[in-house]
Amino acid sequence: MKIAIYSRGLDHEQEAPLLILLEELAKHKTKVLLFRPLLIQYNLPTPLLENVTPFDGYEDLNEKVDCVVTLGGDGTILDATTIVREKKIPLLGINFGRLGFLANISKEELVFAVDSIVNRTFISDKRSLIHLDSNVPLFGDSPFALNEFAIHKRDTAPMIKIHTYLNGEFLNTFWADGLIVSTPTGSTGYSMSCTGPIIFPDSKNFVITPVAPHNLNVRSIVIADSSVISFEI
Repeated sequence: MKIAIYSRGLDHEQEAPLLILLEELAKHKTKVLLFRPLLIQYNLPTPLLENVTPFDGYEDLNEKVDCVVTLGGDGTILDATTIVREKKIPLLGINFGRLGFLANISKEELVFAVDSIVNRTFISDKRSLIHLDSNVPLFGDSPFALNEFAIHKRDTAPMIKIHTYLNGEFLNTFWADGLIVSTPTGSTGYSMSCTGPIIFPDSKNFVITPVAPHNLNVRSIVIADSSVISFEI
């Protein structure tokens, strides 16, 4: 079994849970890919490094990786999706942050989490990703999002006009401060704060939600996540 461990960065008091995780994986003789900044940040005991290999990103992960364990909050999982992308490697979030909607396993449950991974007694929860292309390169080599993407006006602009097309057919022109396209996962985030609907995570939908629309009768639109949405601003 091969497990990757990712984090955006840990505090020094969080070194102990990382050691516990590595020790538990070592007991099962698990091969570990450890995000290189973590390897540099901590002076890990030599015995724990026998089966540890550093990794830097997307190119270092392949179909032989059984799971990516993230250490942090929900933001860490959102970052990890840009590393996993379309490779369909499961993500398991250990909550080191404040919010735990996605990373809902506590540090105290590390031992049980490792046991579930090794014995494959976990249940996979499949979530949709958004992939974005644009005529201006905005996101480098990671144009993927688990929550949403948003089109926003500049600070100096009073409003923008967004012509929106669904599978090549004209849908609507939104006069607004911006537009959000959200996955079911992201429906409880920015979209919800702009009066968008809450969608169950396993729904095969996206939500188009205007931000401060000029017309009061303009509301969110729920579409199939197989749709191709195009915008002209």
